[in-house]
Parts: sequence; structure tokens; C-alpha cells
Amino acid sequence: MAKYLKPEHPAFYRLHVLAAERISSGFVRITLGGESLSSYAYMGYDQWFRLFLPQPDQREPRIPSSTSKFWYAQYLTFSKDTKPVVRNYTVRNFRPAGQGRLSEGAELDVDFVVHGSEHGGHAGPASSWAARAVPGDRVAILDEGRIYNPDTDASWQLLVGDESAAPAILGILRSSPEDLRAVVFIEVPTEADVQQHHVPPGVELKWIVRTDPHAKPGDAALAAVQKAELPGGTPFVYVAGEQGLATGLRRYLVNEHAVPKSSICFTGYWKFGKAAG
Repeated sequence: MAKYLKPEHPAFYRLHVLAAERISSGFVRITLGGESLSSYAYMGYDQWFRLFLPQPDQREPRIPSSTSKFWYAQYLTFSKDTKPVVRNYTVRNFRPAGQGRLSEGAELDVDFVVHGSEHGGHAGPASSWAARAVPGDRVAILDEGRIYNPDTDASWQLLVGDESAAPAILGILRSSPEDLRAVVFIEVPTEADVQQHHVPPGVELKWIVRTDPHAKPGDAALAAVQKAELPGGTPFVYVAGEQGLATGLRRYLVNEHAVPKSSICFTGYWKFGKAAG
């Protein structure tokens, strides 16, 4: 599998909420911005970052001084009452200065899954924060680069994810060339969570709505792939979301379709039964 694309100069960015919009029953879109984002190197696709949220009595989160691989060691030294909540999120969209709300500084959109225990889990601290976020709230992010980095010799691509991976997969489709050939499966909790999105003519996008609100997220997407008639040839595979979906699909493709492990990029964002965000 191709290596992840890391930023050349990792950096923290202190940002504030510009807008919060409930785009469906299961998603809240938070727009973050700030002058510091002027130096942000946007890679597109599934570019992700670590989100730092303040403690309830903090105006803004405390962040490490180091942006190297040692930032986490420093983070662990923070006292319990000053240690920020840290979660991983994907850039849904990015707008340079002058193309959004800010004349100076850039902005980015982040889609948060905000469902709770009624969908088989617990609302985590990040999704709870997003559900009540208002303009002016302060956060910080640490740029981590891009996971999606397909092999150039793959004849087609298979992109699969649950709702937590929807922003990443839609970002990939938005950034991809018009000649992309791919089959895409995105599982969401309700019909209202299906997002209208432009896809290249060679892309088949399948939205899968869970019929049982108590079902394990990702199971329906896995079943859909197993039943599908997939194109021939060796694909590049990108699968993300609930841990069981990521590992289950990888196992299925390797064992049943002889897809080389090196052609599968898989990442488990969260585990069923635990806080997802």
C-alpha cells in the first residue's frame, strides 16, 4: 500500500467557529476559520487533522508546543483539568481567504456525526461539542495530511465507509479527476443523511440506509459489497469507519477476491459500543 502523505511542515492552527449548521438528522457541519489557516497546505481528498477541544472551564484548548512526533508525549504530561479532548476528523471542504466568510484567513468545514445511543453507541465529547457549538467557540487543529494515496496502476477503485467516513469519501470524490473509475458504498443511519454530491461519470455511488436503527454500523455496507457484482481486475481499495467494517471488508476481499493486502487502505475510526467522537 502506498504511504500516507504527511504535511511537509506539520503545524497547530488556533481557530474559532464561524458557523454551525444541522445538515441532516445525523450530521452537523461546523465551519472553522482563522488567520492562521492562511498558511494551511490543503491537500484535498481525505485530508485529516487532530481536533483539540477545550475543557468546560477553558476559553480555548491548551495545546502542546511541539508539532513533531513528540507532541503526544507532551500532551500526556498535562494535568487532567487542562488536558484537551483530542479526536480525529476530516476536512469536508476548504476555502482560502476571500472565498468564504473571511477576507483574511481561510476556513474549513467539518462534518460531525451527532447521533447517540439510539444508533448503538454513545455520543462522544466531540459530537456533543458540535451539537451545541456556536460562533466564537475556540478550538485548535494539528494537520496530519492525507491517508488516501492510491496505486497508479489499479484498474479501478472501491471506496467503502459508514457515516463516520462519509466526509472522507465525499472529499475523495470531490478531489478526484473526472476519469476516475470507482464503485462507492456509503452507509448512513437514515434517508435524510444521504447527501447530493457530484460524481465523475465513471463512478457508481451507492448510498445504503440502515433499516434497523439498532444494527451495528458498517454491517449493511459490508453485506452490500459482498452481494455486488464488482468489476474485474485488481482494485485499489479504501475502507474506513467502524473497526469491524474496515477489518471485515479487508479479510473478505483478500480471502474471496484475492485482492493483495498491499492494494487495501483500511482504517478503523471507531469501535461499536464505544464513544465514536
